[in-house]
Amino acid sequence: MDRTIALYSKGLTEKTMAGLLRLIDALHARGITIYLNIMEPNGNHFRADSRVILFNEISELPADVYMIMSVGGDGTFLETAMRVRSTGIPVAGINTGRLGFLANIPDDDIGRSIDLLCSGNFEVISRTMLEIVSPEGLFSSRNSMALNEVTVQKSDQSMITITVRVNDIFLNTYRADGLIISSATGSTAYNLSVGGPILSPTDESIIIVPMSPHNLTVRPIIVTGGSTITLETGGRSSECLLTCDSKAVRIPTGTLAEVRQASSRLKTVTTPGNDFFSTLRNKLMWGADPRN
Repeated sequence: MDRTIALYSKGLTEKTMAGLLRLIDALHARGITIYLNIMEPNGNHFRADSRVILFNEISELPADVYMIMSVGGDGTFLETAMRVRSTGIPVAGINTGRLGFLANIPDDDIGRSIDLLCSGNFEVISRTMLEIVSPEGLFSSRNSMALNEVTVQKSDQSMITITVRVNDIFLNTYRADGLIISSATGSTAYNLSVGGPILSPTDESIIIVPMSPHNLTVRPIIVTGGSTITLETGGRSSECLLTCDSKAVRIPTGTLAEVRQASSRLKTVTTPGNDFFSTLRNKLMWGADPRN
């Protein structure tokens, strides 16, 4: 089969290494050209593997790349997504981590999954992303886009206040440990852990949910995907923490941050039996009966 697939991986644990090698074996046996990026320097031994072509930047890949596979957990998937983001190349997640909402293809099902992917028997889901548009340059050379969420959090023990406006209309001043601005994809991440709603990954809405709010009547709210959300921090501390998925920076209290939906979207891949609702049932054990 004359196709090219790129692999991203990192943190080569024993389980990830075993899964990566099984994946390379399966792709090579099917005559697929394999490009490999190890996002940490401990993958140098792959230099001796003639089955793979090592690369550093997405621009080094040929124009006809069929798919990119992220091998690891959801953290690896997020890093892969930020490297691929606006290229339009679909991303499939091979799960060698733990939970696996994004990397939802189990590594013990690699052979069957590769057959499905290579035969085109998969669904491409277009996922919205979030972007911090102001202040600019918060993360130096790294972009300010997030697949899961943007948060404002306290940097010490003092509660903070976050005044929120949606499209310049005042929503609320939250007194809390922080505030999460989540995409539909991120609804099963940090948002879920603080009691926010779950959205289907194709939904374009944005979730605003407080973290440990001082006022217990304050509830999560969902706004339309085209909304511009402005956050102004306050409180006793001189600074707070602003995060964008796994990226974080300290900002002075009083900083005005503007968040909105990014113009680019991420294409992700799901195979039959590993769809979003199946993943919810399996990972969250919905319907599980402890009597069985």
